[in-house]
Amino acid sequence: MSTILFLIIFPFIVALALLVLKTDAARDIIVKVSSIVIAAASIYLAVQYFGSGGEFFEFGHETVSTFMLFIEICLAVLIFYLGIKYKKYLASVLVAIQTPLMVWFELGAGRGITVVNNMYVDRLSIIMALIIGVIGTLICWYSIAYMKDFQKHHEDSSDRRPLFFFLMFLFLSAMFGIVFSNNLVWLYFFWEITTLCSFFLIGYTKTQEAINNSFKALVMNLLGGIGFVLAIIVLGNFYKTLELNQMLTIGTMGLASIVVPVSLLAFAGITKAAQMPFSSWLLGAMIAPTPTSALLHSSTMVKAGVFIILKLAPGLGWNIAGIMVMMVGGITFLMASFAAISQSNAKRVLAYSTVANLGLIVACAGIGSYAAVWAAIMLIIFHAITKSLLFLCVGTAEHNIGSRDIEDMDGLFGKMPRLATFMIIGIAGMFLAPFGMLISKWAAMKAFVDSGNFLLVMIILFGSAATLFYWTKWMGKMVAIVANRENIQSNVHREEWFVLGSLTILTVLICLTFPLASTFVVVPYLQAIYSSVAALALSSSNMYIMSAMLALIVLLPLLFFGKSKKRIVPIYMAGVNLGDNLTYRGSMQKEVPITLKNWYMEDYFGEKKMNIIGNIATVVVLVGTFALLLGGVL
Repeated sequence: MSTILFLIIFPFIVALALLVLKTDAARDIIVKVSSIVIAAASIYLAVQYFGSGGEFFEFGHETVSTFMLFIEICLAVLIFYLGIKYKKYLASVLVAIQTPLMVWFELGAGRGITVVNNMYVDRLSIIMALIIGVIGTLICWYSIAYMKDFQKHHEDSSDRRPLFFFLMFLFLSAMFGIVFSNNLVWLYFFWEITTLCSFFLIGYTKTQEAINNSFKALVMNLLGGIGFVLAIIVLGNFYKTLELNQMLTIGTMGLASIVVPVSLLAFAGITKAAQMPFSSWLLGAMIAPTPTSALLHSSTMVKAGVFIILKLAPGLGWNIAGIMVMMVGGITFLMASFAAISQSNAKRVLAYSTVANLGLIVACAGIGSYAAVWAAIMLIIFHAITKSLLFLCVGTAEHNIGSRDIEDMDGLFGKMPRLATFMIIGIAGMFLAPFGMLISKWAAMKAFVDSGNFLLVMIILFGSAATLFYWTKWMGKMVAIVANRENIQSNVHREEWFVLGSLTILTVLICLTFPLASTFVVVPYLQAIYSSVAALALSSSNMYIMSAMLALIVLLPLLFFGKSKKRIVPIYMAGVNLGDNLTYRGSMQKEVPITLKNWYMEDYFGEKKMNIIGNIATVVVLVGTFALLLGGVL
């Protein structure tokens, strides 16, 4: 219990300290030391509760609930004021609906409900804690050097780094609170803290575009917050419980009426996980500094959304809530994958890829089967590590080549060979065998087939095929040979190399050891929540074969390193190479400059077209679901 409280409280204390510190030296030391402490504490927690199938803790302090309610009211007043100040009245209206509803319940019916177990820890929360504690702190460490360069590039604006690091560590604190809270009222409190943190981080630069995008994120997450509040009210009034585990127990008993709060909580998760029609807020977050994008996409914000949906998975399946979740996730996966094809901005490619993969995770949770949830958890693990690596690589590339456009990354191996290697490993981890993402997608497809939902099978087939287009285009630009390019990687800070190298090692390591993670962490969790043992899409022997294949891929280049004699020959360029690899003598003896440019197929997969189709389809699903639920209630 003490470790759990430490992981929630310590990052908050660090956040307060960083808010008042103004000197770089002191800030750097505190960020590094606290990052090590938080990562170590999350690892210690995993060891401490490794053998536990799940433990609940009373920790029933009324003062804590009262304090949380007071903070919620203060935050609501702040949001209401900012909405009026910036003329974003919808945000003010939504918070004026959400918070009074919550206050009314907590001061009324909620007072009569006894919550025995406010906190808990199980293997899923351990997995999430490791992602937050290790990946999240590495991103904070990376931010030290990145934000120094960022400030140099924005000398005309005030130095707001104390606020930035305050929000980053507050984010970590709130995320730990989410994954360890069994009391839904407490979970809601931490949920809203992450919403406010993302709002300020997205609007960090205070440009008009940043302000608009931050309010877009705020509005969409406030809609999810209203769904969360309504779910709490329904559970409290009709089932006299506010405990997440009790709600899931009721759901597994087959009581049809539990589908209402489950659907409302799932809706909240869909907004937080940036599923269509709410995906635009995550795309708008690209305006923020790169560490913010990495944090939102990999270890915090969106992972909170898929976490709550995964917790609901045993109560989903072939009921109205499950169908809503799997269809929204499936449509999002397909449309976002297609939209990524048309993007040349590396951060937008990563953003659409994130939305797509989150959609796949959500669809797996919607199916709710043993095998589907296994695939979803493995996808969360692989995606968190690999996507954070790629986002940070793009941030480093942008600061050194002056662009985040894929078309400007040709010959990156010549300019920044180490960075290009890290980026290649990250891209390979997203779509190539035998890396974990492709293996998990295969498991998801097998689960879809077993469920009998062949529409989802077709969706994952076409969506997965789309990934081939945008990842190979990116990889091809980096491995292209461009003459006379200066090596500039010496400009990269040591902190950045440390984080990028660590994430690269983790990407390979988790792929090598994922059979062990499956056997000793994921499978025991599934056995506990499903009270049974079921066959997985991949047998243990096949998993170990995949790991062995990856080990060979890693070892073979090392075995032959420095032993081959390189023979450098001019590149054939459909004509006589003039010696610079940039021009050739073509027909009619004319000198022809070589140009390489990817085809982005905007006429076919333009993001506007894909978003319109995806948004309309998911709106129909959501409206239809709640219309049916309302009709059943009435």
